[in-house]
Amino acid sequence: MTRRTELVVFAGLALATIVVWALVPTYPNYDAYYHLVWGRELLDGVTPTFEAYAAPTEHPLYVAICALLGAVFGTDADRVLVLFTALSMVALVWAVYRLGRACFGEWPGRAGAFFVGTSFALLLFAAKAYVDVPFLAVVLWAAALEAEKPAARGERGWSRAGLLPMGLLAVAGLLRPEAWVLAGLYWLWCGWRRWDLLALAVVAPLLWALTDYAVTGDALFSLHSTSALADALGRERGVAHVPGSFVRFLADTARPPVALAGVIGMVLAVWLSPRPPRRALHVPFALFGAGALTFVGTGVAGLSIIPRYLTVPSIALCLFAGFCVLGFVERSREGTDGVVRRRWARVMVAGAVLGVVFVAARFTVIDNLFTELRYIRSTHQTLVALLESPAVTQGRECGPITFPNYRLVPDTRWLLDLPAAAVGARSDARRPHGVAIFTVGDKTLHRYGYADGASRTTTVVDPGFRRVAANAQFAAYVSCP
Repeated sequence: MTRRTELVVFAGLALATIVVWALVPTYPNYDAYYHLVWGRELLDGVTPTFEAYAAPTEHPLYVAICALLGAVFGTDADRVLVLFTALSMVALVWAVYRLGRACFGEWPGRAGAFFVGTSFALLLFAAKAYVDVPFLAVVLWAAALEAEKPAARGERGWSRAGLLPMGLLAVAGLLRPEAWVLAGLYWLWCGWRRWDLLALAVVAPLLWALTDYAVTGDALFSLHSTSALADALGRERGVAHVPGSFVRFLADTARPPVALAGVIGMVLAVWLSPRPPRRALHVPFALFGAGALTFVGTGVAGLSIIPRYLTVPSIALCLFAGFCVLGFVERSREGTDGVVRRRWARVMVAGAVLGVVFVAARFTVIDNLFTELRYIRSTHQTLVALLESPAVTQGRECGPITFPNYRLVPDTRWLLDLPAAAVGARSDARRPHGVAIFTVGDKTLHRYGYADGASRTTTVVDPGFRRVAANAQFAAYVSCP
């Protein structure tokens, strides 16, 4: 693919993304809405409420991005944040293509990009404005730049080599701490005497700690709060859960056939790599290894063990899967034995047939994705309609708005521009007066009425509250002094 064709393809993909974003509205998830609230608090000159009940871990750069979007787009910043993460998904796919091309060749690069771009897990992350998608885009661009122009090993160009990839890893480190491990390993790879790279590597953790200290007085607040929240919500944690979760989460994010092809691709890459390697194969292996190391570290630290912590190695598997599936095309140009290439091609044809069968058997996953997107939109719209109803507006004069648990607290704070004291969770503290909102229907009850660490008694109406408004998914009750 020529440079011009590459630009046209990904510009077209970005344009298509904008069209889909406009036609299929979705809204941020719980974590993203809290970052929007914190960004607004910064704009208002108020200390961000990082210590709010069941608040997620803050990510400094994402707070800054949300503050910027809030300043420019006002209440529409939530939709613009989704567009930002959707376009970040395009940037991620582009970076994967570039990295795959540099490591394995043109066609494996295309296949790896296809596998990443069609991951339902990653697409859903983008639709819900998770911080993970822009984080992954920045990390993969750093990896692509390293693979295309490996760090110099000699004196010539030594002072400049690696600065741009490390700079990107420093940016990524302000979005998710997994980048800290990547930055540290990259510094060691380039040479431990590279003090300029070391300075960049420590920027993100220092700024993160300074942010925590400035807001909460605890430089390690993010670590402490994440561990405490995992304990309070009863989430899976501990080293004992790491091995099983590692395999399950990788398969779920990359999809089982892709994950299996990725493992095979790793073996093929080692087996068929010339000595010394002519391509930057260390990069995808480093992504996989660093991601696995970080995941084990979360278990050792007692943090929640969740699929999002394995997105980096999942993408590395997609890269190796691309090599497994179409690597024989490129190897024909590099002198690989003809018999090996023919057998490789035959096996991949059979594998492609099995992959099609798997996709056909799992076709409902596509419908599930669009069903989820429609549900996100309908939930948001019905919540907005209830909150803006005259009965609820009047009832707010009697006291705060409360929900059964924490799930819809940041959404409501953002929509109505309310401080922390004006919106609460009954699982944290019951209020004798105010507006109590409950869910309607089994799906909404299980999604928003119940939550880890919250008693189900909070879904029962307290004495003295009377029903004043309702729609398809929510009902509001009011009690005044």
